[in-house]
Amino acid sequence: MTVYTAQIREISATEIEVSRRFAAPRDLVFRAFTEPELMQRWLLGPPGWTMPLCEMDLRVGGAYRWEWRSETEDARFGFHGTFLEVVAPERLVETQYYDPGSLGGEMGFCTCTLVFAEVADETVVTTRIAYETPEAMQTALATGMTEGMEMSYQQLDLVLRAGPT
Repeated sequence: MTVYTAQIREISATEIEVSRRFAAPRDLVFRAFTEPELMQRWLLGPPGWTMPLCEMDLRVGGAYRWEWRSETEDARFGFHGTFLEVVAPERLVETQYYDPGSLGGEMGFCTCTLVFAEVADETVVTTRIAYETPEAMQTALATGMTEGMEMSYQQLDLVLRAGPT
């Protein structure tokens, strides 16, 4: 079994790109990124966090809201935004606002573009995140965001292997 990890690169002072390969067909990976019941099984970050709130209106102009809670301490944070582009199963573009909850901090607004590319029987997901300022991008990176993404992607690998039940 091949083990994949996220590849991260800074595109500019305000943009990063995270690319990750998954051993699953594109339709299934797209579903895992857009169906709340599936997202709540893998988009968890470090151990000890849950995603009790995952609401998505998957259409252009539709809104989403995600919230995570710690199982061990009184901590929560979230994100919300609007879908600017939805081309199933190829592409998503969304605005994203950070809700610091009890964690604090300020990251402001960003735009996320996700491209789902089919390669043989696998899928490469490339996420480009464009921040308003260089400071906002550095603040986001300092949170351990990319490490948390890879932790979640490892959980997604397990969900994809088990199937979307």
